[in-house]
Amino acid sequence: ASLHTLFYQIFLIQNENEELKMRFIKLFLSFFAPLASSSFLISPNVKNSGTRLNADTIEMETIVESRYPTFYALIKGNNALWKEIQNPQAESFTIFCPSEEAFKNLDEKKMKQLDDYRNQETVDKIGSYHVVNEAVSAEALFNSGGVVTIGGDVLVERSVSGGFMGIGGKEDGSSTVGGAKVTLSEEVGSGIIHEVDGFISPNILWRFMDQLRIPGSS
Repeated sequence: ASLHTLFYQIFLIQNENEELKMRFIKLFLSFFAPLASSSFLISPNVKNSGTRLNADTIEMETIVESRYPTFYALIKGNNALWKEIQNPQAESFTIFCPSEEAFKNLDEKKMKQLDDYRNQETVDKIGSYHVVNEAVSAEALFNSGGVVTIGGDVLVERSVSGGFMGIGGKEDGSSTVGGAKVTLSEEVGSGIIHEVDGFISPNILWRFMDQLRIPGSS
């Protein structure tokens, strides 16, 4: 029997015997239920994966904005970066957040360069080096030797404390990423936030600052 026939039969007996009507309804459900549970439905795993990632990125953004406001201001307008972070095809995310102290350690010239809209392309590139579109734990970093960020490859080394001028120090269980030490790591849902004491982007990017300035302008 077709769906059209079943609906028609139910309609014809709607004012007839109640028991007979219920039999037709059960017949209809027995026909339709298998279809609804297979090809008519989206895989719940796919839907849940995207929903979970979206919820995790919202929580991550809230944490970054509250704890690392200067870094958040640096990346909040980078639409391409947020698109990568929220990509449903991405497994998860890792964010390397320079601490507020890291920004205070920058000289006045570099802070002005970060704030200058003419340097936005370079600022966005710097930000992209602080995001990985998969979860990388502190342990994975420690044993990695390197990490592939959205911006490019970044060297990871084991952090060393003590000694004198780099001699005689001992591994302290942490890592340095692009020369910046990981000082705190936190899981945010399926993602990871690492606090670092400096920028992990290549120093050479600073050379591209001010390229759009008119000679002699301030």
